[in-house]
Amino acid sequence: MFKFSDRVSSTFLTSLMYLMVLIFIFPIVWLLLSSFKPGSELFTYPLKFLPENPTLDNYEYAWTTMNFVRYFINTTIVTVVTTILTILASASCGFALAKYKYKWLSVFFVCILATTMLPTEVIMGPTFTIIQSLGLYDSLTGLIIPSISTATGIFMFRQFFITVPDDLIESARIDGASEGKIFFRLMLPISKPIIVTLAIFSFQWRWNDYIWPLIVISSPEQYTLQIALRNIIAANSINWPLLLSASVISILPMVVLFFIFQKYIMDSQATSGLKS
Repeated sequence: MFKFSDRVSSTFLTSLMYLMVLIFIFPIVWLLLSSFKPGSELFTYPLKFLPENPTLDNYEYAWTTMNFVRYFINTTIVTVVTTILTILASASCGFALAKYKYKWLSVFFVCILATTMLPTEVIMGPTFTIIQSLGLYDSLTGLIIPSISTATGIFMFRQFFITVPDDLIESARIDGASEGKIFFRLMLPISKPIIVTLAIFSFQWRWNDYIWPLIVISSPEQYTLQIALRNIIAANSINWPLLLSASVISILPMVVLFFIFQKYIMDSQATSGLKS
């Protein structure tokens, strides 16, 4: 049977990896470069990759035309508060499922995992009805509360806490530590890799969320960035310079977040707590 040498295989896989990188990064680079083009250059034929007369007028126009400060504040409040509450809720639930020995907890965990099989659209109707009945419609609180609980976060923390020896917790109890102290002073600090990973995921989910804010928010002063960007697209026309520059501004926080926390994701110690 014919086999490729290690060198040929390595070269092929590396080339394939670079090709995939180019495929994924090309639309982002095109978006970034197009945001510096005047409106007259966007649809010239033939299309040009680099702007001939780069300008920052699009960004100035976007910043002055749209109430970016307000949208940034709204989106930041929803994202940060939801992320913090998601971590606390997921960690506490994961700790209980991993370390408390009750038969009904196993059934409860299976029910939590079953929710991942349901499309988000299926539960939006009932969730909206509850939010409306609680008087949280058209408020940032109505965006935050339904997004706190996530099966993914609970599963991540449960699997991590299972690997923590029970003797460590029993020793803390013998020393007189309450369940609250064990959770906040022992379990949370050692689960830092999981906290950082879930924080990044949650931040990304909430920052880019579009469907739920579109349903819950109706007042322009409560808009998040994604809803504000959607309103740029009119029924009969699209202000492309405004849309492109505003889109680039909206993704900057995610880029900054990646460069700040990438070392935690790529750190080899991130999985050390998962070893048996």
